[in-house]
Amino acid sequence: MKRMLLSAVAALSLMSVAQAADAYKFALIPKGMDNPYFDLSRDGCMAEAKTLGITCIYKGPATHEPATEVQIMQDFITQGVDGIAISVADADSVTGVIKMARDADIPVITFDADAVKSQRQAYVGTDNKEMGRELARQLIKVKPKAGTFATQSGGPAAANLNDRLAGLYEVLKGAGWTEVKGSPAFCNDDAALAAQQLSDFATANPDIDAIIPVGGWALFAPKAYKGFIDANMDKVKSGKLPLVMPDTLPVELQLLKDGYVQTLVGQRPYEMGQKAMSMLVALKKGEKLPVVNAVGLDVVNKDNVDKFLSASK
Repeated sequence: MKRMLLSAVAALSLMSVAQAADAYKFALIPKGMDNPYFDLSRDGCMAEAKTLGITCIYKGPATHEPATEVQIMQDFITQGVDGIAISVADADSVTGVIKMARDADIPVITFDADAVKSQRQAYVGTDNKEMGRELARQLIKVKPKAGTFATQSGGPAAANLNDRLAGLYEVLKGAGWTEVKGSPAFCNDDAALAAQQLSDFATANPDIDAIIPVGGWALFAPKAYKGFIDANMDKVKSGKLPLVMPDTLPVELQLLKDGYVQTLVGQRPYEMGQKAMSMLVALKKGEKLPVVNAVGLDVVNKDNVDKFLSASK
């Protein structure tokens, strides 16, 4: 009888632990729900949550809007979620709301885009300065002779994108490249606007040697992006306009396969979503985490694009 009671107590204890884990509800907040890049983080979050027996709630602004992102995070704090992972659109704007969450004893980490001066407990994502450097290295590999270039970013207050710009400038300007007037352009993560801005750069600078964004926004509007490339295909085929672009989403891989990109330097947003969930569980358990948790980069060209396309299906 005593053994049966002990077994029953042990079983109840295990059930209690499982129920506690199952009760965890973590929020994953992207910069914008209309950006397909974050769909991969969502998928990674959902898959890892299922594995861990927890809940991933994916919600962010409909489009890139820092004030709305702050409001959504405030709503999650009011709802009493167990943890929050946020891709920061504006580092300054989230400082107060992150403090609010921490004051409420809600663990907070950043993914994809950091807020270094905030009270967030950890960051998981790309080494963004290194990504900028790698974009520049791949451009120089395709076109070794220095010339003029333009670049494009999402929003001027996004710390991750500013780090990419810094890395890009470090390598390109160090190799003698010169930035044209009006660069960088900011598209606010709007794919159609991003494609138009690339076209505007080419029109305003007919002899430009490279247009190299630090995010893949234009490629998320493939019809508009193809229109831009088709209008400049003679320069592309002659090697006067190299096409080195960021990210490796399926639509971008297909564009490379079809000859509309030469090289992609890709992040790993799916892995970010996965790790965000396991990191929040660790924080709930009182475990300490490294402050910076970098995921790697992938370089894709015609030689390995089929492998990446197969893996994306």
